[in-house]
Amino acid sequence: MDKIISFYGAIPGCRPPLRADPSALGTLPSRGFQYCEALRSASSFGWYVFPPMDFTLQWDGAEVVWTYHGAKAWYPLTSAQFPGYARLFDRLAPPRLRGFAPPFLTAVPGPGVVQVWTGFFIESAENWSVLVRPPANLPRSQAFDLYEGLIETDRWFGPLFTNIRLVKTDVPIHFSTETPLVQVQPVQRSTYSEDAASAFELVSDPRELPARVWSRYEESIVKPNLDPQRPIAAYAAAVRRRRRGSGCPLHDITGTS
Repeated sequence: MDKIISFYGAIPGCRPPLRADPSALGTLPSRGFQYCEALRSASSFGWYVFPPMDFTLQWDGAEVVWTYHGAKAWYPLTSAQFPGYARLFDRLAPPRLRGFAPPFLTAVPGPGVVQVWTGFFIESAENWSVLVRPPANLPRSQAFDLYEGLIETDRWFGPLFTNIRLVKTDVPIHFSTETPLVQVQPVQRSTYSEDAASAFELVSDPRELPARVWSRYEESIVKPNLDPQRPIAAYAAAVRRRRRGSGCPLHDITGTS
């Protein structure tokens, strides 16, 4: 199928985006990886995007400082370019764009909030957006939180940023090119429209559950538990068979084999 998402490397040498991994880079329990298709599907949906370099932040509760390998000191953070990038940008960009290189790190309003550029520009096909979120099911750092953002990248073209909120104070917080910073997931705009958000049903009293609901519960939960010969992970096996045979668009664009 036609491409849905395009990543454009703007900083040379950045680690390329990586198809998100069903095992969450080997961190899922083996039983969960083998039998829980819900975990596998969420973990593998989209692409990991990494920091463009190793760097370290530290927050004292009021100000943020930063450093990186080869730096001579810690530097107060307001807005910082990737080392040497402003000159490179001006050399490569059309003359009218010179002086407008995106910053690598920016301290934004809010206690300990820092915007980080991944080194990539991003765009999507018409009517597709991207959800930029913490990597699904990977262990989270206790030193910072990652905000989620939903961007209409078919209408807005620009740098792929994320915003982090530093939580711990007075300790160095390291970010590595070996660890995904964000997971980027394609989302059709119609799925989060106001019409879609309003198109739900609530049955709040179990006495009003329709017969169809009880029948579906029986098929999904009761019958398998009454069958002594039931196959292990039947749901996971059924989902994988459907994906192999359906040519599902999301299956195709994320490269599941």
